[in-house]
Amino acid sequence: MTSIDVSKEVSPAAARVYVDYGRPAWQRWLLSRESAVIAGLIVVAIVASLVVPNFGTTTTLGFLLLDATPILLIALPMTLVIVSGEIDLSVASTLGLSSVTLGVLTKAGWPIEAAMVVCLVVGLVAGAINGFLVTVVGLPSLAVTIGTLALYRGIAVGLLGTTAITDFPLFWQTLVQSRIGQTGIPLVMVLVLVLIIVFAVLLHFTPYGRGLFALGLSKDTAAFSGVNVNRTKFIAFLLTGLVSALAGIYWTLRYGSARGDNAIGLELSVIAAVLLGGVSIFGGKGALHGVIAGVLLIGVLQSALRLANVSSDAINIITGVLLIVSVLSPRVVGWIRASRASRRRSRT
Repeated sequence: MTSIDVSKEVSPAAARVYVDYGRPAWQRWLLSRESAVIAGLIVVAIVASLVVPNFGTTTTLGFLLLDATPILLIALPMTLVIVSGEIDLSVASTLGLSSVTLGVLTKAGWPIEAAMVVCLVVGLVAGAINGFLVTVVGLPSLAVTIGTLALYRGIAVGLLGTTAITDFPLFWQTLVQSRIGQTGIPLVMVLVLVLIIVFAVLLHFTPYGRGLFALGLSKDTAAFSGVNVNRTKFIAFLLTGLVSALAGIYWTLRYGSARGDNAIGLELSVIAAVLLGGVSIFGGKGALHGVIAGVLLIGVLQSALRLANVSSDAINIITGVLLIVSVLSPRVVGWIRASRASRRRSRT
């Protein structure tokens, strides 16, 4: 009989693996991109309250949150898509198609609750088409979603033309715009908060979320580690389509109008907010609290500029500049860190 030598057992201390992050935990939290965006949000909000008339009122806060809600909703699943190394440019067109669907069905005599369910199904179908073309057919997500951007918007405009449907139940329109007591905070923010918690748990505390980060870093490595690449990306596109349709329902009831051109260009604000919040355009990096801060930062800037009578064209220019800065800044920071490390090695 073979004897087993137990004299060379490995102690728990020796078996434990310690990760060297290179910096203390407080530095990793406070000196991060997300913390910088949160600090920027606080500074801009304080300055705007002091400089811009009527900015610091509960009324302004309410309208700011109502305006930021569709961007905040769509930014949640968009974070998942970009973290995985993909992108979805069709979100605003999906929103418009959902809005038109709600208007057409309501005008045809459908109960608005049933029409909302159909809108969500339309969003799922739109997301499934994107996911199928990317994961099964193997086309680049940039090319696919540029095509479906035009396709979904064309269907929306084709259904209504230049007309608008404005006859919606007053109860739902009032509910969307109602506030929580005297705080000025819209009631719809309760739904937004629930979705934020759901997506935060999904991205940061589940195997699915870890698979998204692995995909963004290396598709091949993720596949070898057991991540179902196609399924993971397909679910991300499904969620993007679903939440974009939900944002379309909100948009329609918020403004009381279903039009084929609703939310044109909104994808620019969504992507700018996600990248500004610290998500890498190349995938594999990001945090949801930074994205939320990025959405609110853009919302505060736009609201303050509108109250200061700045033109919409100038606001679009500022949003575009923020998008460019969001893409370039990680590269610049990486180059600076690499240069410092190189100089330290040369001194050694």
